Amino acid sequence: MLVLKIITVLLPWPLKRFVLVHFFKYEIHSSARIGFSWIYPKRLIMDLDSNIGNFNVAVHLNLMIIGKYSSIARGNWITGFPTNTNSKHFSHQPDRKSNLIIGEHSAITKKHHIDCTNMIQIGNFVTIAGYSSQLLTHSINIELNIQDSHPITIGDYCFVGTASTILGGASLPANSVLGANALLNKKFTVPYRLYGGNPAKEIKELSRNYKYFNRQEGFVF
Repeated sequence: MLVLKIITVLLPWPLKRFVLVHFFKYEIHSSARIGFSWIYPKRLIMDLDSNIGNFNVAVHLNLMIIGKYSSIARGNWITGFPTNTNSKHFSHQPDRKSNLIIGEHSAITKKHHIDCTNMIQIGNFVTIAGYSSQLLTHSINIELNIQDSHPITIGDYCFVGTASTILGGASLPANSVLGANALLNKKFTVPYRLYGGNPAKEIKELSRNYKYFNRQEGFVF
């Protein structure tokens, strides 16, 4: 299987898609595309005009869904820790899902680290912007001395600034901005806000009339 994966990465896209659909049983729309990247979750679903660029890695996930018109640019490291293994890690979390779910018209830009040990759900019209952000769903619980994990949720029409860190259990509500270099480590619920700082806190209200929050297409000119 490893040899087949290596060969598949090197194939031109029409042949690569054929192998991924027929041998790996991935669900890839005819208009979707994967560049020169190592993308091998257990299950992959790519919808209309979704795109994964070059030099991305996505491994050890149970499920990866990329919605219509959404994209992952290049140089991103996406990992997980699949369920149904014999490992003692996370055995206390039988309902854990190692999934990455990206909605429609959303974009992950370049050189981010996305840890999907637990589920990461990214809504519609979201931008994970800039470089070097980390979405980390797992860590060590020092009280119990175990590996622990919690999901991350990013609502619709959110903007995540460059070099941000989002920890497991955190939520960014819809129509919100997370400022550059912020640390989001808890659940926020109030939309139309700028959150920022370390740890992140509510900084100010944002107008519902901002064009970013009212886009009909994901691409930002």
